[in-house]
Amino acid sequence: MTGRLGPVVVATLAALGISVALAGCGGGATTHDPSATQVPLVDGASVMAQVRQCDHGANAYCAIEMVVTDPRYKTSADLVDQEHEKLRSHGWTGGTGDTSDQKAADSPGHKLRVTYATASGDLRGVDLGSIQRSRKITLALSRALFDQAPAMSLMLEVGAS
Repeated sequence: MTGRLGPVVVATLAALGISVALAGCGGGATTHDPSATQVPLVDGASVMAQVRQCDHGANAYCAIEMVVTDPRYKTSADLVDQEHEKLRSHGWTGGTGDTSDQKAADSPGHKLRVTYATASGDLRGVDLGSIQRSRKITLALSRALFDQAPAMSLMLEVGAS
């Protein structure tokens, strides 16, 4: 043996190196790229608007912003309360949101985190600068509020684990 590596060994080492590099950079789609279908919504609710926001920096992740409506509820607060109960019935644990108007919940295993609030609650946070929402979501929340439709804002992100 002369110390030269064969082409199969070189290819194997290269593939291993790429796999290790991707694992360290958030290359796993299931960990850093949530799907809106992973949030249990109240029966009959519909998604009025949805936006995927991604940060491609060193700690790359994506979040899903949604506006959810359900005309069966009298108020947006009723809709948020029922969503809270729905999440708890699916094993999600409650938590605190980013503002006093928001609620939050972590999925079983803490793989996902959802933050949610009434349309007016999130719009207040946007107006005060305490939270940011995409223009599409802000307009959808405003439209729901103007139409007096029971609506809530949800943001789904990757959890702590």
